[in-house]
Formats: sequence, structure tokens, C-alpha cells
Amino acid sequence: MLVQKELPEVGELVIVRIKKVMPFGAYCELIEYNLDAYLPIKEVAPGWIKNIHEFIKEGQQRVAKVIFIDREKKAVDLSLKKVSKKEEKDKVGAYNMEIRAEKLFDQALSGVKKEQQKEKIKGELAKNFQTYSDLIDAVLSGRDLGNIDKEFKEAFTEIVRKNIKPKRYAVNYIAEIVVYDTENGIDLIKRALSDATSAGVSVLYMGAPHYKLSAEDADYLSAEAKIKNAENIIKKDLNQLGTVVLQKEKSESE
Repeated sequence: MLVQKELPEVGELVIVRIKKVMPFGAYCELIEYNLDAYLPIKEVAPGWIKNIHEFIKEGQQRVAKVIFIDREKKAVDLSLKKVSKKEEKDKVGAYNMEIRAEKLFDQALSGVKKEQQKEKIKGELAKNFQTYSDLIDAVLSGRDLGNIDKEFKEAFTEIVRKNIKPKRYAVNYIAEIVVYDTENGIDLIKRALSDATSAGVSVLYMGAPHYKLSAEDADYLSAEAKIKNAENIIKKDLNQLGTVVLQKEKSESE
């Protein structure tokens, strides 16, 4: 991290390494912090635990949730059972991206022979960014990194764009389109769907009266906005001669 916090926050997801397993809990190392924490046995897994060693082992790396902090004593309690599968997957992905982002940062420093200026450059960047991953997002979205060494900025930007593809967010909706003019209904629907593609969506015929509208963009809100614009275009073309009802298609993660 560019800005290293002394303590995590309650509710924060953290990467931990199991250091010592005991009958009623385990001591863990918070990998992202220079800190140890405690995992009570009741927070290891749901239900009654007869043998803690069946659930955790020394040396394991897991995702845990911070459930208690004593800031004066710097004591932290953790929970494994309060972490959902999705939270675990997202946290591991974010952690791996942070590691990769720092490596690209160091490569850029090495490429322009600025290794000795690492802390100085980090300090400047930390005024606007919290993590190395934030820097990656800034580069991919075209935002400026601020008033830092020009050679490093150019080198880092080039390395990021060569090594990381911008993330795209996709949304899919099923549109149910019904028209009252049966004689010209098919042509009316075809024209409405054709016009809808001007909003940046793709259309897939699924069998009347259902059609799949798909859109993607750099963020969910922009992708959703494309679908909304397409819906408005279809409604305008139908001109009260029919109806369109959209229902979001759930992804596997949902």
C-alpha cells in the first residue's frame, strides 16, 4: 500500500496467515499490517467445533473479517465464518492486484533508474492515492498522477498500459416486447431494436417476445445507462402501439 495504516477497521477484510493453532483459537499474522491478531474458535466456522485442527492449519493463508479492535492495546479479533465466498474471492483478487501493481511500480522505477527516489515519489502519490491499485485505475481511466517525476510517470503509464487491460463491466437484460398491431408488429419491433443499438447495446433474439439486450462499459453505471437509453428508444419507436418490459439477467456470482 502507498499509505500504510497502523490498524485495520472493524468490518475490514484482511489477508491472514495462521501462525499458531491452539485448542480454543489461533494467533494470526495480518499480512497487510505489521500486526498479530487472534481468531477465537467460535469464529472459525459455523456450528460446534470439536477439533479446531480440522478447520485451520498453521501456515495457511486465509481471508478474515475484523470483528473487534482495542486501539490502545493494538489487539485485533478476527472471524473466518463471517466471510462470504464472494467476499473471499474479491479480497484475494484485490490483494493479488495490489501485489502486481507494486511490482509494476518498482519496474517503472528501475527502468528510469529512480529506485533511490521511491519513498519520495510514494509520498507525493500518497497525497491523492491510497494504494498501488488506485494508481493502476488512474492510468487506465486516463487521469493524471499528479506532480511527480515526469520520467517515472511516463514509464509507469507505459508499463501499466502494456501489462493490464482495462476492466469492463457487462450487464444483460431480457426485454419482453409486445405490440398490438399484429399486421406490422414484426417490422415495428425490428426497427425499434435496430434503433436501440445506437445506444451502444447489442441485441440477441431469444424467441418472441423475448430479446436480450447487452451493454458493457468501464463501470456498471455507464453500462446500465446504455440499457436505459436503449429502453427509451424502443418505447419511443413503439409509440404506444406496444409495450416493453425489461428484467435484469442475473450473473453466476449473483
